[in-house]
Amino acid sequence: MVVSDSIREISGIGEKTAALYAKLNIYTVRDLITHYPRGYEEWRDIVGIGEMMAEQVNAVRAFVISEPRTVHARRNMSITSFRIKDESGACDVVYFNMPYIKNSIQSGRQYIFRGRTSLKNNRITLENPKLVSPEEFERNVHRLSPVYPTTKGLSVNAISKAVRMAIGSLSFGEDYFPKEMRQKYKLMDYKEALMGIHFPSCRDEMITARQRLVFEEFLFFIVSVMVLKDMAVREINDCPMMRVDACQELIGRLPYELTNAQKNVWAQIEYDMCSTHLMNRLVQGDVGSGKTILAVLSMLMCVMNHYQAAFMAPTEVLANQHYESVLELTEKYGLPFKPVLLTSALNAKQKRRIKESISLGTVNVIIGTQAILQSDVDFYNLRLVITDEQHRFGVKQREAFAQKGIQPHILVMSATPIPRTLALILYGDLDISVMKEMPSNRLPIKNCVVNTSYRKKAYEFIEKEVTAGRQAYVICPMVEASDEIAGESALENVIDYTQKLKETLPKLRIEALHGQMKSVLKNSIIEDFAAHNIDVLVSTTVIEVGINVPNATVMLVENAERFGLAQLHQLRGRVGRGAYQSYCIFINCSEQENATERLEVLNKSNDGFFISSEDMRLRGPGDLFGIRQSGQFHFSIGDIYQDSDILQNAQQCAAELYKAYIENDKQPPNGYEGFWRYYEDNISSGVDFINI
Repeated sequence: MVVSDSIREISGIGEKTAALYAKLNIYTVRDLITHYPRGYEEWRDIVGIGEMMAEQVNAVRAFVISEPRTVHARRNMSITSFRIKDESGACDVVYFNMPYIKNSIQSGRQYIFRGRTSLKNNRITLENPKLVSPEEFERNVHRLSPVYPTTKGLSVNAISKAVRMAIGSLSFGEDYFPKEMRQKYKLMDYKEALMGIHFPSCRDEMITARQRLVFEEFLFFIVSVMVLKDMAVREINDCPMMRVDACQELIGRLPYELTNAQKNVWAQIEYDMCSTHLMNRLVQGDVGSGKTILAVLSMLMCVMNHYQAAFMAPTEVLANQHYESVLELTEKYGLPFKPVLLTSALNAKQKRRIKESISLGTVNVIIGTQAILQSDVDFYNLRLVITDEQHRFGVKQREAFAQKGIQPHILVMSATPIPRTLALILYGDLDISVMKEMPSNRLPIKNCVVNTSYRKKAYEFIEKEVTAGRQAYVICPMVEASDEIAGESALENVIDYTQKLKETLPKLRIEALHGQMKSVLKNSIIEDFAAHNIDVLVSTTVIEVGINVPNATVMLVENAERFGLAQLHQLRGRVGRGAYQSYCIFINCSEQENATERLEVLNKSNDGFFISSEDMRLRGPGDLFGIRQSGQFHFSIGDIYQDSDILQNAQQCAAELYKAYIENDKQPPNGYEGFWRYYEDNISSGVDFINI
């Protein structure tokens, strides 16, 4: 078996099961073995009830001392409870929506219960514990069992079994990392790393395995960036543009003065577009720093030079918002824009008409999603491509334009405040402009970090803001309740939270939003929120980019301790976009001191660059598989903040590898043939690492 084989080559996976795997974007054996665990179930020794710690998973051996009874707290919610006791103390056991558990429990009998504890009214309660036989407990104690992202109909055990069979059936041969490279960077053998990440015998083995896989992911990414940089250096601008007075006139007519940072970056962009080489520039500016007007000025310069400009956004909603903004500016200032919106949501007739206008040159500003890159989209004279947020302009996009005979200027706009040391590695193929100055008319967001006892006041505050005509977001880390992985049963989820909030605030229009929804429904909900048909949007982090609702003034984040600081800052950027004072409430559900210290950084600062640096400093190795850090880079296993030291080692290694490759006339040096063969076969052509 080879990694490019279909997963149907694995015993037990037929057509129906393969369709379930497809929902997780798993089609090949490679997809399966790189479907890494999102965490591990770690079974610890049995403790006495009196020794149990709140907000931790504990196993106890105790007698049931009361008859289980079930009450219906509200519609769709039943609670079954009873009391247990051992030599060290007693506590309550509670099961939610599991009335059938009564059939398995007898008063007076001893059981092993394993589950998460909570502290309510100064009393420890064991919630939804699993009943474990002595034999099962002995089998699993001190072991790490993988827990995978899954889907309905496909269990964690089924995925684990398939992964084990796949690894056992693959012919690995010699590791494509040479021995001297593995020794220098203390890297595990690839096959051992795969087994160590999926089926670790201990935590140390898992950490070592993960280091190899993270290093590999970063290394191939950086090598790809270097290849792209090498290509970009030779890209001559055969049609340099001329500076135009219209740009300075627009700047003078704006109702605000550009910040010094905006002026400096605009001068850099203007210079690039007039130079003899094509622009490859990243404009990195915090949320609200004024990147959009720079995009408009760039498009104006392009159009005034009689060329077309394209603006690519990651979502249809954001593309539509950019389109509406350009229309408004065109009308207000009499700009020579002839804009058009191209997304996959259009019907066939609309697409055909728009594509014809693009090819004839009757439109000069094309705004859209990836639909712009389709093979049947022919441009008249495209010379500028601007990409916005999470849309890393990569190899595939360049190839798509190159096949059309187009070599455009590239301007990448990012609100992800990555520390400069990391940005220089991750964006090695781009010139970097940083805007740290905020426009003077922006009201700073007021922040507070509170514990769960503040929820009632937070709800009252949201109701007050909505009554005043404003809107609010509520962020939960989970889509729906889960008892798959230790700790997740204690996390707030969008489905249940929405119902709870509707009951708590019955006068408000409250809706749910999450990434598992179909695109049509998701877009409809976002548009309804933007149109103020919804007062409160309960969502996962799917809203961190792509929604611009100036009327939203409150952001409430549940389980804030489970997110990276940079991601929380991105979420906070959804408010404070209008003329009203905005607020962000971070609810810390953890009693751990380091969680409080991390969140206090957000409480004290709205500076994204400072926050990202603190995030890198404070995030430790303890949360290896927490909720993934978000932003522009979604690596399969690596995290640019938590793994910044590995990233820098990978950058050093990549520089050495690529230097030797170039010096050897782009032929693999002795001993590194396997590495470059693997790169050519599996990375440069098969996986677009640049477009993560």
